[in-house]
Amino acid sequence: MFNAAGAEPGAPASPTLHLARWTITSGSNVQSRGAVVIASGDHQWEASSEGNGAVDALLRAVDAALHDVLTGHPRLVAYDVHALGEGPGAEGRVTLTIEPPTSAQGARGAGRYDGSAQGTNIIAASVDAYVQAINAMLAEAHWAGAADSAGNERRRLAREATPGRAEVDKDVGREASIDWFDR
Repeated sequence: MFNAAGAEPGAPASPTLHLARWTITSGSNVQSRGAVVIASGDHQWEASSEGNGAVDALLRAVDAALHDVLTGHPRLVAYDVHALGEGPGAEGRVTLTIEPPTSAQGARGAGRYDGSAQGTNIIAASVDAYVQAINAMLAEAHWAGAADSAGNERRRLAREATPGRAEVDKDVGREASIDWFDR
C-alpha cells in the first residue's frame, strides 16, 4: 500500500512539485511565449520558452524549468480536453499522459503517467495536469530524491558563481555621506 506521494505508509511523503505562477503571451501574429515558476519544499525552478500556442509554450517552459530534475523532458503522448458544461463560465477537464524523458536510464525510462485538472481556464488546467503527471512519475521509488538532488546542485552552482562577501577597505579614509551628493 502506498500513500498519495507514492511512499509506503509511515514513510515521510516526498514534497510534490506545484505551479507557483505562470504567464503567457500569445496572439495571432506573434510567437507564443510562456514562463513558469515551479516550487517544491525549499526548491524553486523557473524558465520561459516559446511554443506553438499558449499550452505548448507553457509545457515547454515546465520542461525547461525541470530539465535538471528529470534529466530531459517528458514526452506528451496523450492530451484531451472535455467541456463539462456550456457557456462562457463552463469548466473544462484536461487529461493527459506522459512518458519519461528518452534520456532516462533503467527503471526511470519506463512507464506512463496520467494527470488531470479542471477549471474555467483551460490553459491553467493544462499546465496543472502536466505538473500532476510529472508528480506521479516522481512518486515512483526509482525517481526518489530527483528534485532534492537537482535543487542541491543548483544551490552549489549558485554559491560558486557568487563572489565572496564585500569587505571594508580600511586603508581608504572615511567620507561623509553628504559630501557624495555635493559632487
